[in-house]
This record gives sequence, C-alpha cells and structure tokens, in this order.
Amino acid sequence: MALEHAILVSLLEKPGSGYELARRFERSIGYFWTATHQQIYRVLKRMAADGWVDVLDVAQQGRPDKKEYSVSPAGRSALAGWLHEPIEPESVRHEIAVKIRGAAFDEPAGLIAEVERHRRMHEDQLAHYLAGQARDFPPGTGEGPPGAAPDPGRELQHAVLRGGIAYERMMTAWLDDVLDTLRRLGPGG
Repeated sequence: MALEHAILVSLLEKPGSGYELARRFERSIGYFWTATHQQIYRVLKRMAADGWVDVLDVAQQGRPDKKEYSVSPAGRSALAGWLHEPIEPESVRHEIAVKIRGAAFDEPAGLIAEVERHRRMHEDQLAHYLAGQARDFPPGTGEGPPGAAPDPGRELQHAVLRGGIAYERMMTAWLDDVLDTLRRLGPGG
C-alpha cells in the first residue's frame, strides 16, 4: 500500500490540512499505517500535482493561511482502482523471532531481558489501542437509532482497531510463552 492510499482514505473520511492529517495519522490511522509529518506533506504536494487532491487556501484570523485538502474525482478513481486490485498477504518478519531461534546456539536465558522489553512494548501498544477504543467506540455507540442504517466508515474503522487489539493480545501471549520457555531452558530451569 502506498501512503497515497492511506491519505485518500483519511481525506474521504474528513478533508483537512496537512497538519490535521498528520494528527489523524498519530491518533487513528497509525493503527495500521505510520508516516511522519514530512512524508505526509511531501506526498500531499505530489498528489496535488497529480490531480488526486484539491487544495483550498483557507484564511485564518491571526495565523498564516492554511491549505485544506480534499479528494478530487481523479483521486476517488485512483482509490477505487486500488481497492479492486488484488493484494498478497503480508509476510510477517520479526527480528525477535530470529533471535529466539538463535538463542539455541547461545545462552537462552540471556535473551529474557530483550523478550521482556518487547512484551512491554506490545503491552503498551495494546493499552493505547484499548484506550482509543474506549474513547472512540464506547459500548452501545455503534448501533445508532433503532432501524437506522449502520455507518460503514465508523464500523470499518472499529474493525481495523479490533484487528490491532487482537494482534497485540496475540503478541503478548506469544511472548509470555517464549519467556516461559526461556526461563525453563535457562540456568536452573
């Protein structure tokens, strides 16, 4: 996936400035795609030159004007084309997994601190995702009024977040298993 597609999706959800878009990447799009502010601004400039986004100069009181970006018909067409293209499943590459296998040729217990560090990082990410879910998708807010059609954008955003939550739970459980194994194999194990 190119950053352009993530930006198009975000701008279709809500037009905004480059700064606002970067904040959305930090808050929610970051669940599945990360980008720096510089990358976002560089790609927005290219997308504007390619005609994928429209740019509106918005005057601000007491501050410099800002550029508000929205998806153009050409951008919608590009996104639709990409949505209909098949993609291959991503292969998982975890350097920590290679280190774990390599520990068989060294002292397995020597890897415990590094695995614990990775587990804390996944536990922190899980807490971040769960806080975002509590903030953005409190129980009972997704249904809407009785008989109302569901909001596909909101429901799909939540589905992606649930995927991130499931992944982080899986990683912490796996790392717990690895820690148990390393401790069992270590000195006195």
